[in-house]
Amino acid sequence: MAVYVIGQLDIHDRNEYGKYERGFFEIFNKYQGEFLVVNEQPEVLEGEWTHTRTVVIRFPSMEEARRWWDSPEYQSLAEHRRRGSEGNIILIDGLPAT
Repeated sequence: MAVYVIGQLDIHDRNEYGKYERGFFEIFNKYQGEFLVVNEQPEVLEGEWTHTRTVVIRFPSMEEARRWWDSPEYQSLAEHRRRGSEGNIILIDGLPAT
């Protein structure tokens, strides 16, 4: 079953966050993930949206998502994201195929 990583980020240091972006795909491409959304200008239909960037990534399985997230190379790179932004990142199961 597919799983999704959803991130809501507030970027406060574009230079530091840029280091994360520049190294991201070299690592990410090893783990069967697929970007579905990267957006900094969502249309707010209801409520407030204060986040700078919203990201939605799909992986084919929980195991593959965790392999990516837990990999030492990603965690090392993620230090740039943590220094350049704050946010919420979740990992959730998708719906079973019908």
